Formats: sequence, structure tokens, C-alpha cells
Amino acid sequence: MKKLFNAAAAKLRRLFEQPPAQDASHGHSILHDAAQNKSTGFTRDERDAQGLRGLLPHKVTTQDEQVTAALAQMRGKTTSIEKYIYLSSLQDRNERLFYKLAQENVEEILPLIYTPTVGEASQKFSHIFRRPRGLYITPDDKGKIREILDNWPEADVRQIVVTDGQRILGLGDLGANGMGIPIGKLALYTIAGGLDPQKALPVMFDVGTNNDIMRNDPMYLGYPHKRLEGAEYDALMKEFVDAVKDKFPKAMLQFEDFKTENAFRLMNEYRDKITSFNDDIQGTAAVALAGVLASSRITGTDFKDQRIMFLGAGSAATGIADLMVKELQAQGLSETDARSRISLVDSKGLVTKGRVKIEDNKAPFAQDHAPATLLEAINDLKPTVLIGATGSPNTFTKEVIEAMSAINARPVIFALSNPTSHAECTAEEAYNWSGGKAVFASGSPFGPVTVDGKTYQAGQGNNAYIFPGLGLGVNLSEATKITDSMFLASARALADMVSDEDLKNGTLYPPLKDIRKVSAKIAEAVIVIAGEENIADVPQPPNLAQFIRERMYNPSYDAAKPVVPKSGPKSGLKAAP
Repeated sequence: MKKLFNAAAAKLRRLFEQPPAQDASHGHSILHDAAQNKSTGFTRDERDAQGLRGLLPHKVTTQDEQVTAALAQMRGKTTSIEKYIYLSSLQDRNERLFYKLAQENVEEILPLIYTPTVGEASQKFSHIFRRPRGLYITPDDKGKIREILDNWPEADVRQIVVTDGQRILGLGDLGANGMGIPIGKLALYTIAGGLDPQKALPVMFDVGTNNDIMRNDPMYLGYPHKRLEGAEYDALMKEFVDAVKDKFPKAMLQFEDFKTENAFRLMNEYRDKITSFNDDIQGTAAVALAGVLASSRITGTDFKDQRIMFLGAGSAATGIADLMVKELQAQGLSETDARSRISLVDSKGLVTKGRVKIEDNKAPFAQDHAPATLLEAINDLKPTVLIGATGSPNTFTKEVIEAMSAINARPVIFALSNPTSHAECTAEEAYNWSGGKAVFASGSPFGPVTVDGKTYQAGQGNNAYIFPGLGLGVNLSEATKITDSMFLASARALADMVSDEDLKNGTLYPPLKDIRKVSAKIAEAVIVIAGEENIADVPQPPNLAQFIRERMYNPSYDAAKPVVPKSGPKSGLKAAP
């Protein structure tokens, strides 16, 4: 009897010690999960542990080898849009490889996944569509938006970028094709700011388009109606914001590429109701302010003594102007004096107090002056800084640049409109027409320009210098709102990161290769402000810089979490590191 008992016990032990049968589809599903897939980077042990034996070529490659191969494949494409499609495909199939490639080659990759290429990609979005990413909300989803958010697989979303596609860059109403913008922005949150991509959610608030060509395109994938407007639009947006607050209470909501009226209205409506901001207004403002602060080290003109003129008076221009007023006030000027140093020129000319009707965002900057063209306004008001935010190319003419150069020994000229084809002037035009005197920055990248034997490298006033670090700081502090003080602190931190060597070359921003360092420094400034303003839910740690570095996403395979077999219990086999 004892022998029979021992035999039965031994049989039971062997049964329980055997690894459970693994789901035959498990390995295959890993290879089709971008967050887990390492492709040929899986080791021999990992292939056995995860049911991958036979599903991959024999060779085990390192991630560095994969980066080299991916870079060669990308460079083999002949156009920027083909490179964009390749990179999007890589992101869809191997997330860590995509981010490692981008992070190590940021100066080459960023213009391909963001401005200027994202403009063309958005125009062609329905035609180059490969795989869905993010969530789409339409008027047909009224009453079901919370249900839609429940369909998203990640429970702890920390960053949402939403657009309604009505004012994509300088390209206008692209409808649902504007989804390329939230996707690109969130990629930059990871590349530049270290946000975990699994905690990012792009959202297309697809309420139709008034672009007849787009809407009538048989390949257009969006809601095929004219735009929802008025009370119905606002009700749908409120339902969305309420659903986000309920489902993802720690998420930061970024409004992106809304038309001016909606941009300001939504920003003001929700800034105290949910942790949110508008990048076109506030992010652009901070990066422009940083550039002007840095330019003072070249021109020798203190910021409080600047006279700043804008060509363009939309959300970007007036957002920059508003933040500059706050900085001027911080440097000792009254609000009235600060506003008097800023002027706007729109499609009707200089914005003056004598106009019959002035939009709310423009009114605080109306000048007590006769109507004037841009050139007349420059000659009369003698600005030290000229900022373009028009979305219209060739608006900084030779006469305009020459007038700025006649007034100033070193005129500061920013052509911020995107994409490159919509810039107010090129770097070459600014430097050549000013005889090399211009201190120039642009929204899209330009190559170096040589004038009279001296080479100048224009700085790119790219919002990517601001929003990833801001988002990192807000997420790590779990700030309950985003304040103007955070944008001022971000701008100052960015300006401080510009080296003397950068300024010697005429560059007003740090090199893009240092953008993660910039983001970490901005995050530090934002966390400090959140603590000072008592809006942080996470106490500030003693070693803040280290705290931030340790929490930035690392795309290395070595940093990946172990992949647990779907069968549940540990099999005893070695798990992926």
C-alpha cells in the first residue's frame, strides 16, 4: 500500500512540475504586438520560453544591429513621405526599435515624423493609411464616448492629444486626415520627453470637414459631412472631456490644431476643469519667448526693452503676445506698458483702436495709430523683433527685411509658420537680404547659409522643445492644472540651455540632439512650479534631476518588462529580460 501511495504521489509531483501547455498562438501574437516585439532580437532562451522557435530566422541580432539595418532601409527611400510611411510601419511593428532609432538619430528623424513632413502626411493620410492608431470620435458617437474610451486597452493613460483637424499647421481644414498630428506629437512626447508610449492616446475629434475636395475624395476615411458647429459641437466636446476625466483621471489633455476661435474658447473653458493646455497657443508662446530671450544675448537688448511686432494675429501670434506680456511684467513693467510694446499686423494691416470690429484676442494689443501696412508699421513703430505666424509664404519680403535691418543693428526675425513651404521667408532670404545682420529662427528646419564668408545656422523654434518636457513634468508631479507660470519657467529653462557656441552661429535654440536633456530640465522647472503653486499630487523628491532621469522611457530591449506567457502560471523557463 505504501509503495502504491508513493508512486501516486510521485506521479502527482511530476504532473504539477511540468510546465503548463502554452497557447500555440502566444508566440505569434508577441510578434504582432509592437510593444513586445523584438523580432530577430529575441534570444534563443526567449524563443523557447515564448513559443517563438521556428517563427524567426536563425540569426539573433542585437538592437544596435537592427537600428543600423532600419536606418539603411529608411535612407533607401527616395522621398520624405516614403520615409514617413516606413517609420510609421516600424512604429506599428516594433515600438522599442522605432524609438531607439529616432532617439539616436533625432536630427534626421524628427523632420520626417513631425514638421515639415507631417504636413504632407496629413494631406495624404487617407491615401497612405496602413493601420489604425488611437481613437476616433464622431457625432454618431454621441452618448457613447465613455464606452469608446473603454475600448482602449491601456488603463493608465497619462497623455492625450486631440484635434478636430480644422487648422492643421498652415494647411487649413483637413478633417480626419489631421490624425497624423496627434500621432506625431505623441511620438515626440516619447522621443524628446521620455513618456511611456503605452500611456499615450491620440484622439481624432472627427466632426466633419468643410474642405469639399477632401470630403468628396472617395478614399477619404473621415466623417463625410460638413462640420458640426455651435451648441452640438460644444456638447460633444464636453461629453469627451467628461469621459476623459472619468476614465483617465491622471491624463493631461492637449488641444491641437483647432481654429483660432475654438482654440481660445476650449482652452479657457477647460483649463481649470481638467489638466489641459493648447499647444498652438501656449506651447508656441513658450518656444518663441525662449528664442527672444536668447536673442538678447546676441543683440544686447534686454527683453524689457524689446518692441515686438507680429505679422499674423491668430491663436499662435496672440498666444505668444500674451505670454510675452507676462514676462515683461515679471521684469518690472506694468501690464499697460507691456502691451504697448507689442503690435499686431493682420490681413487688414496694423491692428488699431480705430477699427470698427476687433476680435477679442486682438483687442488688448490694438495700437493708438492710423491704419498702416506692415512696411509702414515697421517704419513708424520701429520694432526690434518681427515674428511671423501667418501660415502664408513670402510675406517677409526683401523690403520688409531691409526695413528691419535699417532700424536695427541686429534685427530679430522669426518665420514660424509650418510647414517649410508656408514659412514667411527662408533662412537664405533673411540672411542675404539683411547682409548677415538678421538673428533668425524658423518653425521648420533650414540648412546653413553663408554670407560674406560667415556661415549661419538658423535655429528651429520648434514646439518640440517645450511640450515634451512640460508633459513630463506635469505627469511626474501629477499636477492638477497647467499654469502660465509653467510656460514662463519652461521658456526660461530653454533659453538658458542655449550655449555661447550656439549663439556664435546665430542659433537661438539648443541642438536637437540634446532635446532629451532640454526636456528633463524643463520638467524640473515645471515640477518646482507645481510644488510652489500647491497643485502637485506627488511631493517633490529630494534629488529631482535623478528622479526625472530614472522615469524617462528607455527604448532599449534590456529595459523592457518581461513578457509573461498567456497561459498564466510560470513555466519554469527563462522569461524575456
